[in-house]
Amino acid sequence: MTETTQTVADPEKPEKMKVNDKLIRIIGVQFFGIVIPNATGLISNSDRSITYLLGTYAFFIVMTLIVWEGNRFFLFRLQKRFDWFIHPLQKTVVLLAMNVFYTAPLVIGMLLLWFYGTGNTVDWSAIQTTVIVCVIAVVFITHVYETVFLIKQRQEDLVRGEQLERARAEAELEALKNQIDPHFMFNSLNSLSYLIDQNQAQAKQFTESLAEVYRYILSNKDQELVILEDELAFLQKYIDLLKLRFAEALQVVFDVEEEDKSLYLIPPISIFIALENVVKHNELSKASPLMVSVALGEEALSVRNRIVQKKSLYHSTKIGLNNLRERFKITVNREVTINNDGQHFELILPLLRLSN
Repeated sequence: MTETTQTVADPEKPEKMKVNDKLIRIIGVQFFGIVIPNATGLISNSDRSITYLLGTYAFFIVMTLIVWEGNRFFLFRLQKRFDWFIHPLQKTVVLLAMNVFYTAPLVIGMLLLWFYGTGNTVDWSAIQTTVIVCVIAVVFITHVYETVFLIKQRQEDLVRGEQLERARAEAELEALKNQIDPHFMFNSLNSLSYLIDQNQAQAKQFTESLAEVYRYILSNKDQELVILEDELAFLQKYIDLLKLRFAEALQVVFDVEEEDKSLYLIPPISIFIALENVVKHNELSKASPLMVSVALGEEALSVRNRIVQKKSLYHSTKIGLNNLRERFKITVNREVTINNDGQHFELILPLLRLSN
């Protein structure tokens, strides 16, 4: 019946709703302008000339137009002052008062003008009936307008809420992605500094491998999801990088079927962060290698290790796991699960299965 559009200047306070109701007004004004005088017995088509009938219908169409446009004007003015959800009772009372006290006097005045203009005897009974019919019609039409307003306002609120939530999520995700680079570089430079002092040949190889790993990070940091197979291939490069420093002190065992690797999506660099967290917080030695298992379960990837707490830790920025948990909330819409029984630490990363 009507089409509404809304422009939002302030997300917290929507502007006045606009209505394109031109067609319904044209049809409605002519319809009521013809029906009302016949329904209330003001005119009879059988005993009047065509000229008289045309003039009378034209008069009542004009009267209907004035009634419709006046009530419409006040209705739209009220849209800016009262909200159904905040002041429902006040708005109902004001709308009814507006309908009655504008419509009734106007219709009475127009009907008296019509009676005197046509030379007919004033029929107060017919006037009373016409006023009641007009007020009821106006209340009904106002109700239709308000129903459309409520429906459209609800739709606009939902759309606006989704837009704001999406904008917030995108902003958070971008901020989280931007945290990956400095976090990775901080830990990598610490490792490189260690190797330079211990083994310069390995330090050179480490630098080359670091460049390859960092290339993956740069190429995928703007992606929300990547195929698990690609992420595991990148993880293997990172493990090779770690082995340049820790050698056999770190053992990573994979329990992922080859055919399953291409069936799931995961946020990029997430398994890398999980493994980096393991290395950061646990003691690694050739005498007692740290064992880490990476296993695929039911739409989730488990990264599990025995806890060998380091005696001394570097200052932690606490970005790693917090970053990981927030990214999964936004991109996968599921929580990362952390299990820690004091003996073993397990990080369960939810996956998205590709549709067939």
